[in-house]
Amino acid sequence: MSLVMIGISHHTSPVEVRERLAFSEQEVRQFLRKLLSDGHVSECVLLSTCNRVELYVRSDASPQETTDRMMDFLIEDRQCDAPTTRPTLYSHAESDCVEHLFKVASGLDSLVLGETEILGQLKRAYQLSIEEQVTGRWLNKLFQKAFNVAKLLRSNTGIQRGSTSVGSVAVELAERIFDGLQGKRVMVIGAGDTSEKTARSLLSRGAASVIVTNRSIERAQTLAQNLGGRAVAFDAWQDEFRQLDIVISSTSAPTYVINRLKFEQLIRGRSPRPLLLIDIAVPRDIDPEINEFENVYVYNIDHLQSIAQDYLQQRQGELARCEATIQNVAREWLESLSASQTHPKHPDSMWHPGTPEAS
Repeated sequence: MSLVMIGISHHTSPVEVRERLAFSEQEVRQFLRKLLSDGHVSECVLLSTCNRVELYVRSDASPQETTDRMMDFLIEDRQCDAPTTRPTLYSHAESDCVEHLFKVASGLDSLVLGETEILGQLKRAYQLSIEEQVTGRWLNKLFQKAFNVAKLLRSNTGIQRGSTSVGSVAVELAERIFDGLQGKRVMVIGAGDTSEKTARSLLSRGAASVIVTNRSIERAQTLAQNLGGRAVAFDAWQDEFRQLDIVISSTSAPTYVINRLKFEQLIRGRSPRPLLLIDIAVPRDIDPEINEFENVYVYNIDHLQSIAQDYLQQRQGELARCEATIQNVAREWLESLSASQTHPKHPDSMWHPGTPEAS
């Protein structure tokens, strides 16, 4: 039995490479079903976020054979060029796979060290695998343990001291550009969790107003009401553009929401004042060529790295403690798992999601 993960992240490649491998939620479901039916693995979970795509599997083949097959499968599914994509992928097997998952769940491998959004994203990825019935005893136990480890570190260390989300870092970038957010008019494109946290941070730092737009007007209205802002239909947000100072975009659109041609139309008649466009989506929502316009500043998810490094300095002392805890927990968990294999329970007592052991 092999536990293997392969992936790509902000550590190994820029956003223009990562976006080629990114999945929508529906694509995740299709990929999981396709992978399991292919017969090479017996369990699988696929995590796809703005900063990483990672595939966790259980296989009866050797770790190396499983790794090679999974890389080929992922590259073929995403229709990527193998010679250029394969070197950007990394892999972990067995104990290294366990430790890596624990670090990811705890925010230790994130762009912003200690951020909390990744845990919710990982839980959602796991839930999709449960719904598609592509997990079993091994990955169920592994992911439940990862969630417990994340909670343990959050409760017992200072790893989350300071800003701990991509959204909050994006807001600090806005403050640097404008020397404060007082009176600034903001639009958030996309009503997901990242967008909501970003909007809340903007308001707490002095933004005058927030407009929310989303393909689902109901979700936009709900978020706008919670924030004391205003919702606009997705096909009408362009009408608001000339009055904006900051646009933060985080949708799941497969192509640019704002391309160069559209942008030229949007800024006609707009006064010559600074405009900040923060693109925290993967695939990207905003054409990077727009950065060439005067008084226009375009930042994508990778540009947030420099600000994230500031917080890394604050938390460096806690990182060693967290990594030591993860190594100990991973070793103990694997030892207990090995013991359970040596003395297996009766098949009828095998653990399944939802039984008391999962709580």
